[in-house]
Amino acid sequence: MDFMTMLDIGASALSAERTHLNVISMNLANVNTTQTPEGGPYRRKSVVFKEAPLTPFSREMQNALDRELRGVRVKAILPDKRPFKRVYDPGHPDADAEGYVNYPDINVVEEMANMMTAMRTYEANVSAITSAKTMFNKALEIGK
Repeated sequence: MDFMTMLDIGASALSAERTHLNVISMNLANVNTTQTPEGGPYRRKSVVFKEAPLTPFSREMQNALDRELRGVRVKAILPDKRPFKRVYDPGHPDADAEGYVNYPDINVVEEMANMMTAMRTYEANVSAITSAKTMFNKALEIGK
């Protein structure tokens, strides 16, 4: 694996994990949102990753080397199908005729665990990129 390919794979993973962290942050920020512009409570979102070809430049470089390496991309950001939590609060402005309010079914502990996993994955990819840069610099020093 060459230097640029390592950087491309690491960069694609960093971009995907950044999106994952943004979605987790949205979920945490909307844990008590009972009314959205679309109507109804906020729906928890989740990220789906997929294997994806690298950038056009790196693809051309790989064609020259007769090998194909892939990175990771965000395939979709999907709404969760969990039912809403119904809480009895007749004084709430979004309460129905029976006095119940629908809240998003977002588990803060689950979201924080997802955030920690995404942060560790991000850090691991930064470490891989840093190691690749260090190896490249050491290879250049050998040539001096």
